Amino acid sequence: MFTTFVVQPIFNLLVLIYGILPGHNFGLALIIFTVLIRLLMWPLVKRQLHHTKTMRKLQPEVKKIKQQTKGDRQKEMTMTMELYKERGFNAYGAFPMLIIQFIVLIGLFSGLRKVIKDPHELVTFAYPAMQHLPWMKELAHNIHLFDNTLFGFVDLSRSALGKMGVYWPAMIIVLGSAITQYYQSKQLLPTSKDSKSLREILKGAGDGNQTDQNEVNAAVGRSTRFLFPVVIFLGTVNFASALGLYWFVGGLVAFIQQAIVLREDESEMEAMADKPTKDPNVIPEAEIVEAAAETLKTSGAKKAPKPSKSSAAKHKKRKKR
Repeated sequence: MFTTFVVQPIFNLLVLIYGILPGHNFGLALIIFTVLIRLLMWPLVKRQLHHTKTMRKLQPEVKKIKQQTKGDRQKEMTMTMELYKERGFNAYGAFPMLIIQFIVLIGLFSGLRKVIKDPHELVTFAYPAMQHLPWMKELAHNIHLFDNTLFGFVDLSRSALGKMGVYWPAMIIVLGSAITQYYQSKQLLPTSKDSKSLREILKGAGDGNQTDQNEVNAAVGRSTRFLFPVVIFLGTVNFASALGLYWFVGGLVAFIQQAIVLREDESEMEAMADKPTKDPNVIPEAEIVEAAAETLKTSGAKKAPKPSKSSAAKHKKRKKR
């Protein structure tokens, strides 16, 4: 069922792009396929990024709840869930994006493995409609026409490390995929001077200090920016460079998508700040201070009240003396 409903549709989308692409270069078809997949996942990407940012905005309030409950885990969990419900935050909202990415990766991995082992699978594993494409008919008669390179420079069926040693064109792609993953993770990490490393937190816990779960989560997040690139490098260095090319292009597109979403959020915040409002609950503190200063200035500019008759008489007596 996984092959029928996941692997074959993903594989046939790649075959369709390859079959109708002028020049029929498999590397270019894989690049277009990767960009198309990332564009189709754009709504989920935005949702995942907004989920991440919302979670970070709620962290100060979650920390206050932790201080108020004073170690009562049950009460802390209840109050945290109430906070999430009040703000409309779903703690598991990022999972759909991760699951879909994992499914696409496994499906593509299975399809590429078939083609690498036997190029004839490019035709036989395709849907009948794909097999009737003019170029696919030519491949069926002469599979040697299949160009599995990236513009003729990189053999996508070879791995970066193999029996023949280091294949540097593929190694460059693998290193590029690891580097893009690093910057993609770093782009989403908050920067703070007071942030503690995971080692410092563990050392403090060993000395008897109470650990803050938010600090632990932040430290783990900062560690993963190094862990994920290493995992991707080790996972692609021994496999055909076609998979590394998918990771590399996907990482670049993801980085651009994240930059767009983050820039949109900043623009929305600036627009909200510039928009005049009469609601005292949303008036910025600077405007309140400015209004108070203007009031004091106006009241000070008014004429002083006339002195009373008694005070005027006293003033005349003093003058005569």
